Amino acid sequence: MAHANAALTPKHRLRLARLIVDDGWPPSRAAEFFHVSWRTADKWARRYRGEGVAGMVDRSSARHTQPAKTSEPLKRKIVHLRCKQRLGPVPIAAKLTMPASTVHAVLVRCGLNRLSHIDRVSGEPARRYERTRPGELIHVDVTKFGNIPDGGGWRFVGVEQGGRNRNATRDRTGIRSRGYYPKVGTCFVHTVIDDYSRIAYAEIHDDEKAVTAAGVLYRAVAWFAERGATVERVLSDNGPAYVSHLWRDSCTDLQIKHKRTRPRRPQTNGKIERFHRTLADGWAYKKLYTSETTRRAALAGWLHQYNHHRPHSALGGLPPITRLDNLTGHHT
Repeated sequence: MAHANAALTPKHRLRLARLIVDDGWPPSRAAEFFHVSWRTADKWARRYRGEGVAGMVDRSSARHTQPAKTSEPLKRKIVHLRCKQRLGPVPIAAKLTMPASTVHAVLVRCGLNRLSHIDRVSGEPARRYERTRPGELIHVDVTKFGNIPDGGGWRFVGVEQGGRNRNATRDRTGIRSRGYYPKVGTCFVHTVIDDYSRIAYAEIHDDEKAVTAAGVLYRAVAWFAERGATVERVLSDNGPAYVSHLWRDSCTDLQIKHKRTRPRRPQTNGKIERFHRTLADGWAYKKLYTSETTRRAALAGWLHQYNHHRPHSALGGLPPITRLDNLTGHHT
C-alpha cells in the first residue's frame, strides 16, 4: 500500500510508466497529465523498464549500505555484558566507549531492553510457552509454609510476641524439637495448575510423600474432568515423590504422560513457581491468622477468588475460569 502522502498509487504509477515506455509520451507531458514532477515520471518509467509491473510497489527508504551500523562482534559484546553482568545501557557504553543510545538500540533489537526479559539465574533470554487447550499440560509441585502458632506468627505480631506464641503452642500440643525448642510444624501445600488456562487446584497436607502426592494427582485429574478438561500430560520437578514408582504407576493408571524438569532448572516449571509467590502474598501471608486452622480454612475461598475473579496478566486481565469452554456464564 502507498504511504499517506504518495502522489501516485501503484495502479497510477503503472499507467504513467506505460504512457512513457509503451506509448512514447515524453516524461514532461506524462508528468503534467498526472500532476507530478518530471523527475517522478522519469523514475517510474525507469523502474518499469527494468522491473516491469513488480517495480511499481513501494520500497524501503533505508540506505542500501549502512557504514555506521554496529558490527556483529560489538553487538555480541553488548549482549554478553547485558546477559552475564546485567548491566544497563550507560555502564555498557562506558565499558565499550560508545554512545548509550546505540547500546539501547541494540538491546531493543535483541529483545533485551528490559531485565524482566532475561532469566535471573542463567542470564539467558526468557523462553515463554503456552499450551493450546485446557488439560494438555498441568504443572504440579509442593510449597511449604511454617505453621501459624496460637495467637499469630512473628510477621504480624513481632519477633518477641511470636516467640511467646510459639512457646504457648508447644505447651498446648507438647510438640518440641530435640533441644526442647518450640516446634509448630510445616504446612505442605500440594499445588496443580493448568498450563493453558492457569486455573489452579491445591490441597494442604502434613507431608510431601509419594502416596500423598499421588492422591492429590488423582483428585486433581477428577476435578479438572468435572470442568471439561482432560489431563494429558503432567510436568513436575525431580522431588522424591515425583521420581517414585508409585507416581509412575499412578500416571500410567490415569493414562497421563509424565515429564520432569531438568535438574537445577526450576524455570521450566515457572508457571507454578510464580503461582506459589502469588499464593504466599495473597493467602499465606496476606493477613494476621491467629491459628493454623484459620489459615487453612481460608485457602478454599482464596482459590475461588483466584480462579473465578482475580484478573490474570497472562490472560489479558481475565480470570483463569474464562478459558474453560464448558462453563457458561463466565466468558466475556
